[in-house]
Amino acid sequence: MKKRILSGMRPTGRLHLGNYVGALENWVKLQGEYDNFHLIADWHMLTTNLDTSGIQQNTRDMVIDWIAAGIDPEESPIFVQSKIKEHAELFLIFSMLVTVPRLERNPTVKEQARDLGVEANMIFGHLGYPVLQAADILLYNAHLVPVGEDQLPHVELTREVARKFNSTYDNVFIVPKGKVTEFSRLPGLDGNKMSKSLGNTILLSDSSDEIQQKVMRAITDPQKIRRGDPGRPEVCNVFTYHRKFNSAETETIEADCKSGALGCVDCKRNMAAKLAPQLEVFREKRSYFSQHPGEIDDIIADGTERARKVAQQTMAAVYTAMNMG
Repeated sequence: MKKRILSGMRPTGRLHLGNYVGALENWVKLQGEYDNFHLIADWHMLTTNLDTSGIQQNTRDMVIDWIAAGIDPEESPIFVQSKIKEHAELFLIFSMLVTVPRLERNPTVKEQARDLGVEANMIFGHLGYPVLQAADILLYNAHLVPVGEDQLPHVELTREVARKFNSTYDNVFIVPKGKVTEFSRLPGLDGNKMSKSLGNTILLSDSSDEIQQKVMRAITDPQKIRRGDPGRPEVCNVFTYHRKFNSAETETIEADCKSGALGCVDCKRNMAAKLAPQLEVFREKRSYFSQHPGEIDDIIADGTERARKVAQQTMAAVYTAMNMG
């Protein structure tokens, strides 16, 4: 049997290049080699945003991007977390296996709380969301979890929870491993983490003109003021994009930047010209599904039913091991 992978995202609408490079591209590559399950993590969204007014459309937009990027829903079920109540059941059980000090040491949660300014007023759900994430992963007995570098502490907590349950009751859970991609963090146009809330993203659905406009305002090496000045590609956001989307020219671009032969304006124009065509096929697929939202709803309903059967089997094993339920 194939090994299983569990991947997921919060339903925040259309995806950006950071989402693609850090996660989605890897999901597509792993199809066929693994048994993939893809989670729409709507409960997780509540940890930082209680407004659910746009969640249905945001879910459709995100799933459209997944499919346009190459996720095959017939091969890889796409499902909604809140429609499978076993996630909440397993989360409750796992919450008995993790101490508060352990959760408070999680660097990813601490960083997120600091960025949101909620360190002194963190809600219980925010502090405990890595435990819910552990339930998401272990409910499907995933062998691997494709993540960005910042999510590795969550995978380690999941491993601890799996071992704790197995040693306390019975060997129900596989102890999963994290799988990080080379470009797990693609910087935003301003050099910070790419995020729609910061307005520093390039969306997968952006037109060629929009891509060019955004790339042209990207921050480069602050010490390279004019053409002729020697540059430092290692600190330049645009060069990072070249490494990912224009690898054939990176050696030349790096040398010309360092020598001063290549100016930032020309470098940006080249980047935009290379990136836009790579997203053209994606935009065509996206256009079709945007006009057929009913097909997306059917895909999600089918995937949720398929995932629910696996979740129910896991919880039956959990309760048997615990002599409960």
